[in-house]
Parts: sequence; C-alpha cells; structure tokens
Amino acid sequence: MNIGGWQRFSLIDYPKKICGILFAQGCNFRCPYCHNPELVDHSLFQECLQEEEIFSFLHKRKGKLDAISITGGEPTIQPDLVEFIERIKDIGYLVKIDTNGSRPEVLERLINRRLLDYIAMDVKAPLEKYRNIAKAKVNPDNIKKSIETIMDSGVEYEFRTTVVKSLLKKVDLEKIASLIKGARLYVLQKFAPSKCLDKKFLIKTTYSDEDFEAMAVKLKDLVQRVIVR
Repeated sequence: MNIGGWQRFSLIDYPKKICGILFAQGCNFRCPYCHNPELVDHSLFQECLQEEEIFSFLHKRKGKLDAISITGGEPTIQPDLVEFIERIKDIGYLVKIDTNGSRPEVLERLINRRLLDYIAMDVKAPLEKYRNIAKAKVNPDNIKKSIETIMDSGVEYEFRTTVVKSLLKKVDLEKIASLIKGARLYVLQKFAPSKCLDKKFLIKTTYSDEDFEAMAVKLKDLVQRVIVR
C-alpha cells in the first residue's frame, strides 16, 4: 500500500480509543479545500513509507494502541487495501477508515469480511453539486450506494461535511442531511484554512459559531445526532 505519512499516536481520530493514523497516498477527488495536499497533488508526493516498518511498529505497540485509523488521500483506491487491513486485524487492532464514498464495492468487501470497526464518510455536498466541489468525475449513484451500505452495515459510523461558506449554503446542509436521513451521527466540520490544495482557499471562511449551532438544531429533525467539530 502507498503510505504517505504516519502519526504514531492520537486521542482524537478514533472515538474513545487511542490510535495510530496511516495516511494513504493518492486521491481520486481534488477538493480545493483539502488540508492534505501532499497526499493528493502528485508533484508534492514524497517517498512512501515501508509497510514492514509500519507492521514492526504495530507489533511492538500492541497493548498500548487500541486502533489504527486509515485516512488519506483516499484509502479505497489502494489496490491492496483489503490485504493490508487483514494484516492489521491479525495483530489485534481495531480499524477505522476515512473515505469519500466513491468506491462502494470496496466498502462492501471490507464490511463483508468484518475488517472495519468504524467508518467515517465525507459527504461533500448535495449530489447535484458533487462534481463542482470535488473537482472530479463523480458518480452520484456510488455516493448514495456507499451511504446505504454504511448505514446498513452494523458497523459504527459517522458522516461528516467540511463546511466552506462560499461552497455550501445552509440549505445545502439540509439536503445532505436528507440524503443521510436517519443516520446515527452527522458531523459539521468547520473549515480551517491552514493549508489547502488550492491556495486561493487560504482566504476562505466558514460560518459563525452561532450559525453552526442553529444549523445543528435544525438538522436534528433529519438525523439522530449532530455535532460541530
């Protein structure tokens, strides 16, 4: 697997667990506000980490780490993702995956093999806005299929949206909540312009805290729980 980065310790990426974070190199989306451009823009790619070094570390840290979170980039475009996660599970770790939902067939394979313990899917926009925001050819049916697959999986999950004010209106968030209607958790993520794939987005803003609070209250009619992060 192409591993572009590795964080050995996190208390915030996997709910209520101590985890390590693996960053898959490569993505099939080009969201301009992406905060990991070095994993998306080929011109910024660095040499990948060696898998065996990662697994050596995981064996040594067993009992001190609970879980491994695999993010990116987009993990589901990695051709050996299933086998890679099987090795992690064999050591005894919980596994969380972050995905853009573009490849529901990969999610189905992972779920059917009971390789996932937590799924976080980024829902970028209402379906009609997806291509404009992701800056890629997106099949809306794949996004819908991933949402359905995750909600029916029996695996813990969350859906989340990074909110850039210039890209998403408040009504767009209502449309997204309708798309995931009944979901156990919907996370509104405040856009923070620290580094972005498109440098023009470094001056973009998000909504006020008061706006987020009001939106969260409104969306609770559509999903079980809404939090602002």
